[in-house]
Amino acid sequence: MPRSSNSSSAKGGPVTLAMVARRAGVSSQTVSNAINSPDLLRPETLERVRRVIDEMGYRPSRAAQTLRTRSSKLIGYGIQSAAFSYPVLDRFLHAVSQAAEEAGYRILLFACPPGGPTLDGYEELLDQHEVDGFVLSGTERGDPRQAWLTKRGVPFVGFGRMWSGRPIGDWVDVDGASGTDAAVEHLVALGHRKIAFLGWERGSSSAGDDRAEGWQRAMRRHGLPTRGRRGQSSVNDSDVARAAVKPLLDGGATAVVAASDMLALGCYQTLRERGQTPGRDVAVIGFDDSPTAELLFPALSSIAQPLEAIGRECVRLLLARMAAPDAPPERILLEPSLVVRDSATASPAGGG
Repeated sequence: MPRSSNSSSAKGGPVTLAMVARRAGVSSQTVSNAINSPDLLRPETLERVRRVIDEMGYRPSRAAQTLRTRSSKLIGYGIQSAAFSYPVLDRFLHAVSQAAEEAGYRILLFACPPGGPTLDGYEELLDQHEVDGFVLSGTERGDPRQAWLTKRGVPFVGFGRMWSGRPIGDWVDVDGASGTDAAVEHLVALGHRKIAFLGWERGSSSAGDDRAEGWQRAMRRHGLPTRGRRGQSSVNDSDVARAAVKPLLDGGATAVVAASDMLALGCYQTLRERGQTPGRDVAVIGFDDSPTAELLFPALSSIAQPLEAIGRECVRLLLARMAAPDAPPERILLEPSLVVRDSATASPAGGG
């Protein structure tokens, strides 16, 4: 039998399940089972039906599959406005989309208002029965989404810890404290002792506080002072960071660990304004290993998040939650890695 190049019949119409059944000499239910429940069929019957499906180019109706299984094969993901987004989230979205596609799902994007997590968009999608679950990012203390989705029995997974301390929801996160701890260890090995931290305001970002804790923990372990060595930027913006880092440099810091590459860029700009060179006069390490890190001069050392692994684990946990709604929550904390470039390879000028 000739192979069909598309899902059209000889008369020009679409190939139907009934047409496949007639060609294969089986019932329509048997064809349906071959597509949706192949384990119900004898191997020889399954092989015959699949061969006919392939030869005729039959493609099951997505709408019919959704009605039958009550699954849209869609996963919702809310995107905040650009003013509040971070470059790492673009890379995460690519990673989670690829992982979802490999599992037979698609990511459905919807806009979220700026200013923190809200329920806007989530209820509308659920009312329309368009998604099977959600991937959440930007999880923070007081985030209303987890309790709201849990109450309604809607599967979800977080990229980021829930931070509330309540045993609610599955999540995948990066151990930010471990990353900044490793950055301090690297700088200490180079001979630095006056190591500052440039982050966000205390309490404004759970992830930011976590990264600050790693710096502080490593400094205490080496008996190094932290008083007067923590700068705070109100937002993730290089221009704001330029002002926040000045007191640290005035205080004699020979190295700066930043909570993001954007804050590290502000440090670069301030150093150049002072006639100093990043890497030579003051070591700088960022966080996120954004695409611009390697393009800066000198190239920026940064802490890389394992985004491909995060995407895979998020999809895996979400599908597992769909299959077992009452299973205990699963939490995965992944280790970041320090990528050393020219901004953090030299011993401190003047020794310390």
